[in-house]
Formats: sequence, structure tokens, C-alpha cells
Amino acid sequence: MSTAVVVGSGPNGLAAAVHLARSGVDVQVLEAAEVIGGGTRSGELTVPGLIHDHCSAFHPMGAGSPFLQTLGLERYGLRWLWPEVDCAHPRDGGDAALLHRSLGATAAGLGADGPRWRRMFADLAGGFDALAADLMRPVLNVPRHPLRLAAFGPRALLPATALARWFRTPKARALFGGVAAHAYHRLDRPATSAVGLMIIAAGHRYGWPVAEGGSVAITRALAAQLAEHGGTIHTGVRVRRPADLPAADVVLLDVAPGAVLQIFGDAVPSRIVKSYRKFRHAPAAFKVDFAVDGTVPWTDPRCGGAGTVHLGGDFDEIACAERDVASGRMPDRPFVVLGQQYVADPTRSRGGVNPVYAYAHVPAGYTGDATAAVVAQIERFAPGFGDRIVATTVAAPADLARDNPNQLGGDIVGGANAGVQVVFRPRIAPDPYRIGIPGVFLCSASAPPGAGAHGMCGFNAAESALRHLRR
Repeated sequence: MSTAVVVGSGPNGLAAAVHLARSGVDVQVLEAAEVIGGGTRSGELTVPGLIHDHCSAFHPMGAGSPFLQTLGLERYGLRWLWPEVDCAHPRDGGDAALLHRSLGATAAGLGADGPRWRRMFADLAGGFDALAADLMRPVLNVPRHPLRLAAFGPRALLPATALARWFRTPKARALFGGVAAHAYHRLDRPATSAVGLMIIAAGHRYGWPVAEGGSVAITRALAAQLAEHGGTIHTGVRVRRPADLPAADVVLLDVAPGAVLQIFGDAVPSRIVKSYRKFRHAPAAFKVDFAVDGTVPWTDPRCGGAGTVHLGGDFDEIACAERDVASGRMPDRPFVVLGQQYVADPTRSRGGVNPVYAYAHVPAGYTGDATAAVVAQIERFAPGFGDRIVATTVAAPADLARDNPNQLGGDIVGGANAGVQVVFRPRIAPDPYRIGIPGVFLCSASAPPGAGAHGMCGFNAAESALRHLRR
């Protein structure tokens, strides 16, 4: 029987391990922390009984993952839950834009831009599964659905600032801009439309669900399936050099490119070393978790039914804030993503106190305290929020990196979606999972297709490893 070692137990490491184990490989997973899961962990971060997600929280790409859908994870306790509104984007003056799973309901709420929203997203949502089959693997491959890809490409390559001009109303532009900002890059650069287009299309196909009980349910389901197929997980095992690895036919690394070089050093070919050293990390997150007495007092009460709320004002304000962050400047009004996971999953709350999750986009390695800026953005659209706060827990970029070494400098998306890295990560290659050492592969979110609890980076890397084993 072939053997494999997977370093790291985030969603990609576990997905890689599951795919290998289901293919008859004897798999061990080594995790440096005492708890598995990486970005898909949950816990009582504020007060006892309230469940907060550590990082990954809403899962349009997870629910729509071509690999996860084949696993039957509901048999291992994973249950997706949907809020009434996928995403709300409140605006000054009290009028929020609402993103629903239903394309028609979303369009109906956008007034004059409803028909334009339909024309932009109807084909992407309707053909999302075919599109994902191509976009969630390396670019340098023969496309399986070339016509779908050809229709997506021209829109995806546009800067988000250019695509936003397709919409005539500030409301629709703001709704698109808030989702586009998940690219974590300045929005006037080429291909910054791609992330927003894919997340919105996935949402119109699968919604923006949460995992019942917390994102940790994804981790538990993958770990349970791995155990069923004979795989094992060892926690508290830190890999610093090759000698720390058990003997195995293949090794998969759910780590950042810099960590690959720290582990394997001079064994990595110089051309790949050069690429990995050029790899750019994204700006940081500054995360604040709140325990809130009751609900958030939104000016537009419809925001209370949303799982996700984007706080950034109109499109131009979001674009300005993202430009500042990319340039290393802390904006006065940072873009904030707020999570009300309890709306879909009330098991996360206790006794009328609800967990609220929020993070601001801040410059890489930001060392200041953005807590007041986060609260101010919430208060801007929900006056009186501060009076309802029972407890607060803050995770600055350094805290995020300490908690999860893959989040270097507070980067929670596995690398910048900038320049050629939007398409080619961590390097330009037909098989970007190979690190140049026979039998060793990169399976983290720094490899294609990038961030998200979809497991596709791990699945793709495991496919590469299986091809190696079959030689």
C-alpha cells in the first residue's frame, strides 16, 4: 500500500488526506496545533456558550465545491443552514442592498438595475457547476467547458471599478463592490472582478450557507470520513525539517510557500525558490468578535435577516479604502465584513445573547488597534450597537498569524490576488502543486484555486500526488 503524509489539517490538508485515503493510500496527517481545522475552527471566543468561527464562516464556495459534493459529508454531521438574506449592504440614509440566493429576488430589489444584474449573473449562476469545474483547477489545462470559460473571461479580467460602471445605480454598484472587495486588493487593478463574480454566481446557485454548530463541523466531517478510510491525525507535531517527517511515498504540505522553503531549504530547485520568494501575501484582517445582548439595531431592519453584512458605504468609498490598505495606509473607514451566523444557526447563541463576527481589511502586518474603527462602521449603520456589547475579543494581524502560521502578517486568503497571482499561484506551471522535489506537493490555499473552505486546493494536489504514485 502506498503511504502519504499531509502536513497541516486545514480544510485543504484534510481534503487532500480524504481523497488519498479514499483512493487506497495509507495517510497520516500531522498538525502542529493541539486542535485540527486551521481556518475552519469554531469556539467560545467571548462568553461561555456562544460559538464564533475563527476564520472561515460563510460557504458559497464550500457548498458548491465539486469535490466536497462527492463526499456525502451530511453522513458525518455536516448540515448547511441558510439565512433569509445571504448578504446585506447598508448605505447611508438607511437603504440597504440585499443579495438573495434567488437571482430574481435580488434583481427585484435593485430597481432600475435589476435587469442589468440579471444579465450580468444569470448565465454565470446557471452554469456555475460547469464554470467551477474549470476555474477551480490550474489554469494551464485544456478547459472542459470552453464556451462557459470564454463567456466568463472578459468580465473577470476587468478591474472591479470598470465592471461596476455597468450598473447605473449606487445601490447595485455598492452591492457588487462589497463582494468584489473579498479579493483583498485594490479594485482598480485588472482581474479584480473575478472573485466578486464567482462568489455572487456561487451564491445565486448555492446561497451563502453556514455550517450548523460552526465551521468546525466541516473539519469534523472531513476528519470522520478520513478515519473511516483508515487515515490518522496526530496533533502537536510541528514539522520544521525533512527529518521530522515519517517515511512516506508522497508528502503534501498545507502550508504557505515560505514555510515550504523553511522546511526543505536547498532541496527545492532554485527556479521554484525564486518564485516562492516572490510570492506576495495579501493585506491583513483585524478581527473582532462580539457577544451582543439581543440583535444588532440596524437602521434598515432587513439587515437583521442577513447572514453577512458588508459595511463600507458606496462603491467609491470601498475602492478608496481598499486602495489605501493595499498601499499600506490604514483608512479612516475600513471595509468591514460582519457575520450574523446565528440568524441561520440559533444553536450558536445562548439566553438572548448572540455572537457577532467582524473583521476589517487593514494593511499587512498592521500593528495598531482597529477595534474602534470596526465599532464605528457598525454604529454608522446600526446606531446604539455599542450599548448592546456584552463582551469583545480582538485578534489583530499578529494574533491571527500566531494562531495559524499560514495567516502570515494577518493574511487570511492565502496570498495576494494581485498581478499574475490572480491567475497563477504560487507560480506559473502546468502543475503548480509540485514543489520540485519528487513526491512532495503544495496543497494549501496558496495554490489554485485559492481561498475558501472548498477543499479544491487539497483535492487538486492529491490528484497530482496520485499521478505520481501511479508512475
